[in-house]
Amino acid sequence: MTHTTVITKRSVVPLLVPLGVGALVAVALGVYGRAHTPTGFAVGVAGFSGPLAMKAWLTTGAALLAIVQVLSAIAMWGRAGARSAWLAPLHRWSGRIAFLLTIPVAFHCLYALGAQYDSPRVLIHSLLGSFFYGVFTAKMLSLPRRGLPGWTLPVLGGLVFTALIGLWLTSSFWFFTTLGVRL
Repeated sequence: MTHTTVITKRSVVPLLVPLGVGALVAVALGVYGRAHTPTGFAVGVAGFSGPLAMKAWLTTGAALLAIVQVLSAIAMWGRAGARSAWLAPLHRWSGRIAFLLTIPVAFHCLYALGAQYDSPRVLIHSLLGSFFYGVFTAKMLSLPRRGLPGWTLPVLGGLVFTALIGLWLTSSFWFFTTLGVRL
């Protein structure tokens, strides 16, 4: 069976607002992160040995929940051979919690450190952070829209997942392999 997706002007027009707003969010975060004078401190780290450990563990939690997001989306779209009534709530709640875990991390990154371009890892991390929130915004704004191409949510969700895993690799993985696993 062959499935062909035809992209027409009419099918892409409803995407313009979510993608436009998402792009504005990404650019605004990048500009703020670069223009803002870093304070060096932003978030209390109760329960953690320091801000880097807090960011590494919260990002790890978000990345694990992002894996739950991908697996539950695959199952909800009928690609895993199993469907269940609990998949949609699992998908929604794992996404909500993952996003909430990123908020103190992003706040600390932007306010305390700002966007930095002094090393390739940090440059990639800064760009991915802005991209993550931009594409997340586009995905959330696309959810209630009708008339979008069928590939819209899987592609935007895949980009959100890819950005978050990239953020994890350039932060948490770096932290755990460079400084060690610690709270």
